[in-house]
Amino acid sequence: MISFPNCKINLGLNIIRKRTDGYHDLETVFYPLMIRDVLEVVQESGVESRESSINFSTSGITIEGDQANNLCVKAYHLLQKDFPSLPSVNMHLLKTIPMGAGLGGGSADGAFALKLLNDKFNLNLSTDQLINYSLQLGSDCPFFIINQPCYASSRGELLEKIDLDLSAYRFMIVNPSIHISTAWAFAQIIPQQSKQSIKDIIQRPVTEWKELLQNDFEAAVMKEYPAIEQIKETLHHAGATYVSMTGSGSTVFGIFEKDREIKTDFPSGYFTQIL
Repeated sequence: MISFPNCKINLGLNIIRKRTDGYHDLETVFYPLMIRDVLEVVQESGVESRESSINFSTSGITIEGDQANNLCVKAYHLLQKDFPSLPSVNMHLLKTIPMGAGLGGGSADGAFALKLLNDKFNLNLSTDQLINYSLQLGSDCPFFIINQPCYASSRGELLEKIDLDLSAYRFMIVNPSIHISTAWAFAQIIPQQSKQSIKDIIQRPVTEWKELLQNDFEAAVMKEYPAIEQIKETLHHAGATYVSMTGSGSTVFGIFEKDREIKTDFPSGYFTQIL
């Protein structure tokens, strides 16, 4: 069975306060975009052991680090703990969503692994149950269970579906292959309550977002990495109605009217895609 984990962008991102548990309260709007990885699960045949296991492999963009820490692997073991009869599987991830880029690709992979295992092996988990499992993988993971535009608060795990139709626009996604440490980005922020909630701003016309809808990480990240600020300026000059960095970076997106021709000239090493 195959699924296609997609990415997200943040429309606005306010860091409100640091919590006693070390996390931060924030508000943002998660918006799904169809840059996709490919995730396949096949039941392993001919395996006779008392404990089921996962054989995990990847292709595409190289994923650094211990394979055991991959959220797809963690998703399998999370379900296996409560469903001991879950069989051994071969799981393969074709990685195309840039990593460490503010697009939530790793979170999407973990959440989609939960959904894929649930569907393939008829675990009959409800959406709420899948959300609870996904939260154990990471704060961004519950969004990908819902995978619809959502206003997010608390750590990003409290989600409220919103009516947001951007079908009149196209998106240009640009990633300069710069990996931003989320911990470093948070360390640059002085949390504060914004004057107007993102939930209210997002209901205004996109043409008004430029002056109202901000990402609190942008100033520090763009000061440290001028190439990211240059991407934003280039997209503005290309005629984007709204431009922002997503998450803690380093991806920048531009929202363009559908009938507008998009002309840009980014270095060949950049990841760019128009949706």
